[in-house]
Amino acid sequence: MQAFDFYRNYSPNLGMTEIDMLRTQARLLFDAAVTAADPAHAVRRGLGQSPLPPQDPAGRTFLIAIGKAAPAMLREALKALPPPYAALAVTHHENDATLQGAELLRAGHPVPDEAGARAAQRVMALLSEATEKDRVIALISGGGSALLPAPPEGVSLTDKARLNDLLLSAGLDIVQMNLVRQQVSLLKGGGFVRHAAPAPVYAYLLSDVIGDDLRAIASGPTVSAIGTAADAIETLKSAVIWDATPTSIRTHLETNKHKEPAPLPKVSNTLVGSNRLSLEAMLHEASSIGLNARIVSDALVGDVDAAAQEVLAELIARPEPTALLFGGETTVKLTGTGRGGRNQELALRVAMQTSEITAKWVFLSGGTDGRDGPTDAAGGVVDAGTLTRIKAAGQDVTTLLANNDSYAALAAAGDLLMTRATGTNVADVQVLLIAP
Repeated sequence: MQAFDFYRNYSPNLGMTEIDMLRTQARLLFDAAVTAADPAHAVRRGLGQSPLPPQDPAGRTFLIAIGKAAPAMLREALKALPPPYAALAVTHHENDATLQGAELLRAGHPVPDEAGARAAQRVMALLSEATEKDRVIALISGGGSALLPAPPEGVSLTDKARLNDLLLSAGLDIVQMNLVRQQVSLLKGGGFVRHAAPAPVYAYLLSDVIGDDLRAIASGPTVSAIGTAADAIETLKSAVIWDATPTSIRTHLETNKHKEPAPLPKVSNTLVGSNRLSLEAMLHEASSIGLNARIVSDALVGDVDAAAQEVLAELIARPEPTALLFGGETTVKLTGTGRGGRNQELALRVAMQTSEITAKWVFLSGGTDGRDGPTDAAGGVVDAGTLTRIKAAGQDVTTLLANNDSYAALAAAGDLLMTRATGTNVADVQVLLIAP
């Protein structure tokens, strides 16, 4: 029996409750979003849309893939391109993919580590070999910003890691964080292209940024910087973390705040995948199993509590059977010491404010990379029974949430979304299903 036949012929006699059914459907739609962001498909699509010019017979190709989807993107590119080439992929430690015919390095994410610093040095060394007869192909995906910490002279990796912690805890959005990161890196904000010159760079980008601002994807290694050192200073001050920023970084920014960046050398950037494409795949999958679905928003961003209110408003307004889809990337301002991530906290906040909802419903919020914050969960899947299950496990949800411990709360309820690393990243997706 095909999947859509099973869903359309659902009966309690099959041993599955209505809520079980909704939870299964929500996971099916989430999996459709991840499949649509498959890096191999994205690379094939990109090479078809923006074909590479012929290689100079006297030159060679440098393929460098950076990000959570780096191994899969590079594997597909290697199938399409003839030698001679030099190939390198840098991804995160949790990505256990293998790669033949290329060098594969792993580094820390979301906090930079020494392995990432070594990987950044390797990338810069490889780029320095390129000549005007060569071509450099960059395959960029989400996560690349933390994976290649290349601090300028006078700034240590420890200071960079401290800055990253401050940015993550301040509730800044991805564009604001990357604006600052670019100003404290030799590779971000176009630095990759500058190191590759005089060779032309052809970049194919899998976007994890809502709105697909290429400057923000992996902190924009192949595009111009979002702002200047002066803008970074203002951002840090506005977030009230300037004084906590390491002295070496403040000195570097102050020294360079009046400098204007030089124009970028030759580069071509092509967007090959995004959150919106994944939402459209979810919509198609929902229709195929007989659900009345629509995309509510492809910009569920900002404070996680405000995002929860947006989801709740839809739940209150639409008691009829429906599937409502969201995409985006919220932010969490850390006030406690617990574990969790923006998707887990969003799911938990929705569950905490639904006591007066009479319709049967399920809400899923997950990161398409399979990892939400510094945890092994992709997010959470909640329903009207979530709070009861947390209480039955001897936990107090209010206390846990106040400590930013959404992971412990959802684990107590059995409501963590567990997928392992997916090998891709197009930000987050949410599914709200309302039963008849």
